[in-house]
Amino acid sequence: MGEKPTLQSLASSLGVSRQTISNVLNNPQVVHASTRDRVLAEIRASGYRPSAAARSLRSRRSEVIGLRIRPAVDGINGSLMDAFLHALVECSQRRDHRLLLITATSDEQETSEQAALHTTGAIDGCVLTDTHLDDTRPAELAATGVPFVAFGRPWQDRDAGHSWVDIDGAAGTRLATEHLLDLGHRRIAFLGWPTGSGVGDDRRSGWQRAMADAGVAAEDLATGLLDQRTDDGVVEGTQAMERALRAGATAAVCASDSLAVGASTVLRRVSSAETARTAVVGFDDTPVAAALGLSSVRQPVAAAASRVVDLLIERLTTANDPPEPVHDLLTPELVLREFDRRLDQHAR
Repeated sequence: MGEKPTLQSLASSLGVSRQTISNVLNNPQVVHASTRDRVLAEIRASGYRPSAAARSLRSRRSEVIGLRIRPAVDGINGSLMDAFLHALVECSQRRDHRLLLITATSDEQETSEQAALHTTGAIDGCVLTDTHLDDTRPAELAATGVPFVAFGRPWQDRDAGHSWVDIDGAAGTRLATEHLLDLGHRRIAFLGWPTGSGVGDDRRSGWQRAMADAGVAAEDLATGLLDQRTDDGVVEGTQAMERALRAGATAAVCASDSLAVGASTVLRRVSSAETARTAVVGFDDTPVAAALGLSSVRQPVAAAASRVVDLLIERLTTANDPPEPVHDLLTPELVLREFDRRLDQHAR
């Protein structure tokens, strides 16, 4: 097995100085393009990796990003944040950064822990997730000087002075509602969370706008019991769909796949398996929805994680001249699943 390449061996092989290679890695703008390309090609071919410790000493940065992980609330919707975490790790590694995971029992403890880690040099910055109404974390982190980027928009101040990346939930539920309208449904219920959740309100608004465009008045949605507000969960979805059916609903757009699983269970009791599957659309496109053949709205979590990492590292590497805050709203896609008649025959 050959020896690992070093800065000196690369310099000797290329006929350049060690400083030239160091500049290519740390200050590429000062190196002539042809030389830079030649050095980078050799680095890739040799498998050379610069010393993380040395790089940290030069930059006075740990190249570590803090992230709070939360306990999964159920076995269905928890997979979304698992996917985001996995993508965040991959994207960070590609940028030669690592994640430091913490737990916290409150928002106050989270910001306190991140501030302490930043003060001691254990992290350079952090990623916020699960933004909500009355979220004090952005202001607290800014006050303590901790650089951060949020996965989730600020629900009260859309022009907040920090960068964030989020998914356009309203666009997703609008797509789902328009799909059901195209199938011929007119009494389409929305199974969502109580008012004030931010994310839930956003997803409800897409359904409301699509229904309004189809000629359904807002008061008819509320008084007709098509707007079902409940906690998240399969049981809650079952109960909400039963109430919507009594109000004449023939289909449902749901704020989560947990609610959609419950809704489809109810529809299966009063209609064919095909109708039960095609008349319900969930949100998050979890493995459970895929296994049950339910259509769902898929969030581009990998793209969101990549953007979050890029924005945070840009913020960290331009500390003396911070960039203007960036607000990115990514568009989800509607995943439609074909009904498998063999499953219906087997069920009979």
